[in-house]
Amino acid sequence: MKRALKACLEAMDHAEDYQAWSDAAREYDRLSGNDEWREEDASPHYDYKMIRLRYNELRTARQRGDVNQLVFYINEGLHGNLGRIANPMLYQQCYFGTKKLISDYLEEVCISLKWICETDFPNFSLVQKLDFFERTHQAFGESALMLSGGAALGLFHLGVLKAMWENDLLSSIISGSSAGSIMASVVATHTDDELKVMLDAEYIYAEAFRMVGWRGTLRGKGLLDPAQLELCLERNVQDLTFEEAFKRTGRRINITVSPADPHQESRLLNAVTSPHVLIRKASLASCAIPYVYPPVMLWAKNINGEKVPYIPSRQWVDGSIKNDLPIQRLARIYGVNHSIVSQTNPHVLPFLSRAEASHKTVGSYLKDMVISNARYNVNQVLDFTKNRISNRGLALLVDKAHSIVSQRYQGDINIVPARQPMNAFRILSNASPEDVARYIRSGETSTWPKLEMIRNATTISRTIDQCVGVLKVEEQRELQEYSQNQASA
Repeated sequence: MKRALKACLEAMDHAEDYQAWSDAAREYDRLSGNDEWREEDASPHYDYKMIRLRYNELRTARQRGDVNQLVFYINEGLHGNLGRIANPMLYQQCYFGTKKLISDYLEEVCISLKWICETDFPNFSLVQKLDFFERTHQAFGESALMLSGGAALGLFHLGVLKAMWENDLLSSIISGSSAGSIMASVVATHTDDELKVMLDAEYIYAEAFRMVGWRGTLRGKGLLDPAQLELCLERNVQDLTFEEAFKRTGRRINITVSPADPHQESRLLNAVTSPHVLIRKASLASCAIPYVYPPVMLWAKNINGEKVPYIPSRQWVDGSIKNDLPIQRLARIYGVNHSIVSQTNPHVLPFLSRAEASHKTVGSYLKDMVISNARYNVNQVLDFTKNRISNRGLALLVDKAHSIVSQRYQGDINIVPARQPMNAFRILSNASPEDVARYIRSGETSTWPKLEMIRNATTISRTIDQCVGVLKVEEQRELQEYSQNQASA
């Protein structure tokens, strides 16, 4: 038995794609007895009695054809973490998936939603359906994928994006900061057919860094040549505004930029807040690490389609400094209440735990306590200092440092690369095609164990989105038929 289990683990380590990985993971769970845990409803990590009750109520109402009772049950208790079914601890026992009761409940919710959407009812009209689904959509919320900064390490995000996209789990709401903004821009400006090529290691142009020498640095131009970074963006990102990109792909990209002076707030650029801003320039600004790249002025298209400066009196720098993961702003604009984070920031990775609570040792908890306490103390000192410095340049530097220390760098589901200390020396190095392939592979293999958790966490919101889309098309068709009948009459 031990040999068979070891063979499964080796097959998972060497899997070429998610199907091969999941087959090996399922076989390991079968041989190890994890399937028995999955079949048993009970667990201290969630309210299995509530979930069992909700499952039976929904299924019974649907089987009876009682749409009004079913709608009542859904309105009564539908939210993403009902009974703590999204608890990460529920995904630590098995390599693949979680409790069967949770999977059955989520499946029944989606079946019920589709049944309401697709069935004609004499006492539940199209208008009532649309009202129900739009309210449910607003109440349930959405999930967003957030890509952190990380310079060259941000190529890891490509593997995360590829794994999610190939399994139809890529969120339509994607934020990116610094290096993450480039990767977000790639998927936001290319259609699904184009992504088949773009997410290939041999196609991505990864030469973003070129030294300009210390003379340029001393003159305030930065350590690296921004023209080379701009060339990298031109090779990988379509020349579109946020609004144009959304109309082309339907993906809602968000790029964070930080102010170059201490008297401005950071911005979240997207098709809602800044529809006419050019994505390439936004990403260039988000990548402008202070003292490495010079600050950037944004550009936009005016009503005549001409490229013009956008807020020409302001310049912007690295988005991860002020708001690496803009969850609050995404919540306000899109109703996001669930986050999937791909984290590659080199100043964050050493302090992130790769183990869930059930696998932590006493030493791990002590380490977390020390780090948390040190972070709090540094944050307090920087907060006290930043408003008491008269030198503008030093005050700006302290303000940036305070922003970096005070941020939260994790989400509800976190995808983090394996520890590789040598990566610290590759942060500002151009990646060869072999390096890009290695980063993508790392991103994929780090994402595969999270995919079932992502699928379960997003399946209801994705189903609601689909239903809203179907019903709006039906509403438009009925309006056209009505207009034609009026015209002929």
